[in-house]
Amino acid sequence: MTVRVAAYYRVSTQRQAKEGLSLEDQQRAVRADCAARGEVIVEEYIERGVSGRTDERAELQRLLADANSIPRPFDAVAVHSFSRFFRDAAVLELTVRDLRANGIQYRSITQPTGNDDAGDMVRQVFAIFDEYGSKENAKHVRRTMVANAKEGFWNGAAPPYGYKTIVAEVRGKKQKKKLEVDAVEAPVVRLIFDLASKGVGKSGPLGVKKIVSHLNDNGFRTRNGNFWHIGPLHQLLIRSTYKGVHQYNRSDSRTRAKRSEDEIVEVAVPPIVSVDQWSAVQEILRSKNPKVSPPHTVSGPILLTGVARCAECGAAMTIRTGKSGRYRYYSCANAQARGKSACSGLSVRMERLDEAVTSALCERVLEPSRLENLLRDIGDRMQEVDSRDRGELFRVEAELAEAKLRLDRLHEAIERGVVDASDPQLASRVAKATTDRDVAAVAKERILARRVHGIDITPDKVVAFGSVMRDAITAGEIPFRKTYLRLLIDEIRVGKEVALIRGRNDRLRSRVAGGSPFDGGMVPTTVQEWRARRDSNP
Repeated sequence: MTVRVAAYYRVSTQRQAKEGLSLEDQQRAVRADCAARGEVIVEEYIERGVSGRTDERAELQRLLADANSIPRPFDAVAVHSFSRFFRDAAVLELTVRDLRANGIQYRSITQPTGNDDAGDMVRQVFAIFDEYGSKENAKHVRRTMVANAKEGFWNGAAPPYGYKTIVAEVRGKKQKKKLEVDAVEAPVVRLIFDLASKGVGKSGPLGVKKIVSHLNDNGFRTRNGNFWHIGPLHQLLIRSTYKGVHQYNRSDSRTRAKRSEDEIVEVAVPPIVSVDQWSAVQEILRSKNPKVSPPHTVSGPILLTGVARCAECGAAMTIRTGKSGRYRYYSCANAQARGKSACSGLSVRMERLDEAVTSALCERVLEPSRLENLLRDIGDRMQEVDSRDRGELFRVEAELAEAKLRLDRLHEAIERGVVDASDPQLASRVAKATTDRDVAAVAKERILARRVHGIDITPDKVVAFGSVMRDAITAGEIPFRKTYLRLLIDEIRVGKEVALIRGRNDRLRSRVAGGSPFDGGMVPTTVQEWRARRDSNP
C-alpha cells in the first residue's frame, strides 16, 4: 500500500526565503526523499514568513485540522527539519503525539530518528537544541536591531503613517534606511492634529470620534484604503514620532510587555508637527481620558449596552437621544464613530428592544418546562464529553507522574555521584524526561480547561432559578437588571426586523445547578471592544 504524505514547508523571513533554506529548497528535498521511498505527496502546506515558536500559523492549523478528518487524508507528515515544524520542544512533542493518536507518523528527512523509544528521545533532544538556538538567535537579532536604532536607522517594519523609508547608507549587501516625511500622507497627519487642537471653524478641538467621522465622511482613507477607526487614530495622536522623536524597543514584540525606560531607544526623525502642537494635543487627550471615569457597561443606566450589536456590521449599539432627550435609541457605534459611509446606521427605540429581549428570555428560555428540557439535553451531551475526558486525564496524569519519577531518580543519581553529570547519554535521558513531563503537564492543563463536572439539576432548582431570573430581569433598577441579564446573554445581534440573542448553554446549566445565578463564578465584564488590548486594560 502506497504511503500518502503531507509535506510542510516554512520560512520565518523574506531574507531566509532568498538567502537561507528557501521554500523551494525544502520542497525539492522533501519531494526527492518521498520519491526515493516510493511515497506519494497528497498535500503540501506552505508557510511564508511565520515564526516557528508559535502554533498560530494558518497552514499548520489547516494541516492539523486535516489530520483529524475522517477518513484520514494522509498517513505521514514530512518536513525538511524539525525546526521547520516547531521551535518549541513541548508543543512539538504534544503535536507529534496527537498525530500518532490519529495513526499519522511524523519525520524529518534530514534528521532521521526512527519511530521507537530511542527515536523519540533523539527527536526530543533535537527539539530542545532547536528551541535553545531560536532563543539565542532572537537575543542576537534584538541586540543588532537596538544598535541599528541607536545609530539612527530604521529597523525594517512598516513606517508610521505620514512617513516613508529611504536608503541612507549601503554597507556591503545591507541597505541602511531612515524615515523621511511622505509628501502624500503628511498633510493628512497635520490635518488630524489641527482637528484635535483647533477643530473646524469655531467648533473648538474635536474628540477622536469626531475626527474619525470627519476624515471618513470627507473621503480620507488609511494607507491600505480602509476607513479610519478610533483606536488607530488615537495611537497616531499620542505617537511621539510626529514631533520628531521616534521611540524604538518600547515593548516586547511577542508578549507586548512594556520595557523599562532605560531599554527604550530614542531616534531623531524629521517632525511633521511642532513640539508645542503635539504637547497641546496630549493635554487635551489626557483631560478626556476615559480611565478617570468609572465604567458604564454594567453600572450605567442603559439595559443592553455591552451586549447589543449591529447585525449589519457587528459594531456595538450605543445610546443616542432625540427630541432633546425625550426619545432614546440604540444606535450602531460604527455609524456614529465613522460616519454613514461605514454603516447605514441602524437605530431602534430603546424601550422597544428592551421589552422584546426580556419578553423573549422569560417566554422562551426561563419558562420551567422549556428550561428543564434544554438543560437535560445539555447535561447529557456534557456528561458524554466529561466521560471521555476522565479517561484521557487518567492516562495523562499517569504519564506525568512517571516522567517526574524518572527525572527525580536521575537528579538523585547525580547528587549522590552515582553517575557523571557531564555524561552525554545522561544529558539525553534528562532532556527526554523533562520534555515528557512538560508535554504531559500541557496536556493535563488542556483537559482540565475543557472538562465539565457532574451537576445535579432538580425540578425544584429549575423552578426556583427561572422565577428568580424572571423577576430580576424585568423589575427593579436598571443596573440591577443589567447585571442579571448579562448572566444569560453574551450578545444580541440587532437587525431591522429580527434580534438574535446568543448565550452559553454551559453557563446557564451551572447557574441552575448552583441554585443561585452567581454560583457559576462569572463576574460580568466591563471591557468594551475598543479597549480590549492589554495596553488599555493593564
